[in-house]
Amino acid sequence: MANDDLGAAKKAKNDEFYTQYIDIEKEISAYLDFNPDVFRGKSLLLPCDDPEWSNFTKYFAQNFERLGLKKLVSTSYAPNSKPKEIFYQPTLFESESPKFDKSKTIQNGKIFTLEADQKGSGKVNVDNLKWEYLIGDGDFRSEEVNKIRDESDIIITNPPFSLFREHFLPWLVDARKDFLILGNMNAITYKEVFPLIKDNKMWLGATRTGVGFMWFEVTQNAPNKTGQRVENGKRFQTIGNSAWFTTLDHGRRHQPLQLMSLEDNKKYSKHKEIKDSGYQHYENYDAIDVPFVDAIPNDFSGEMGVPITFLGKHNPDQFEIVKFRHGNDGKDLRLPGGKTPYFRIVIRPVK
Repeated sequence: MANDDLGAAKKAKNDEFYTQYIDIEKEISAYLDFNPDVFRGKSLLLPCDDPEWSNFTKYFAQNFERLGLKKLVSTSYAPNSKPKEIFYQPTLFESESPKFDKSKTIQNGKIFTLEADQKGSGKVNVDNLKWEYLIGDGDFRSEEVNKIRDESDIIITNPPFSLFREHFLPWLVDARKDFLILGNMNAITYKEVFPLIKDNKMWLGATRTGVGFMWFEVTQNAPNKTGQRVENGKRFQTIGNSAWFTTLDHGRRHQPLQLMSLEDNKKYSKHKEIKDSGYQHYENYDAIDVPFVDAIPNDFSGEMGVPITFLGKHNPDQFEIVKFRHGNDGKDLRLPGGKTPYFRIVIRPVK
């Protein structure tokens, strides 16, 4: 069944990474700086979220009026369809509500909706959220959630990383909606993902440039791993290869890379490989290899193979993405002597 793998991901604990409020705020601010009305009059869907814990729900509910939202919907997957398998304690928010149902709390997903001031406070914020149980378990692929998806304008969430490639991204693309989601940076190497990036139908978000780390809150019973810390009684896990993927435009995407000429790179580059050997030409493709993003020459008119970290700084007005990784023979790009550089993206200057 479709929800089996979602349930497995949920129970495995490896996919329960809760995005911090500050990281959401930083990312959203970049879109607002570029276009203050990017969310105005829009209906947002936040699937794969536990609305009672999600900082995505908290952020958009608290900023509902400032962003000019039309509607906010947040859905969650049922904690467990087999109650005896895990211990689950509903929050007081749910258990003290007259809507509370002891059987539904673990077998049904939940939906939170925000549209208007329901308490007469004159403001629309997190206190105005209405909730109820979904008919099903809240699987994002269910007919119930699909209907909500189709009625939304923008989809924003941190989906289970293990479902990103085969299930969640196709579900998004199928909907033809704008989106902002978190995923594994290595996803750009997937055959289902790279064509979207190449065709300018999806790109990396604003606060991820191919380096650095993001910290996610994890459950107290999550497996102990390297790269964890405890702060104010909460556990956090660093995921160095996480990145935002989006169809929303932002200003950093239009900042041109400041680059030197071919000759200046050979003279002044901080990279010894460039100063000593210059740029090598591939044996199986008509392009030069550029092993460092800051060593891309600004006066070379041909095609160049660059590291995948380039995508974090890609300006579509400056460079065009041509292909990924392979030469004319269908094999990995190959340097003289048979050496194969790690994943290269072939680009050329926009004319």
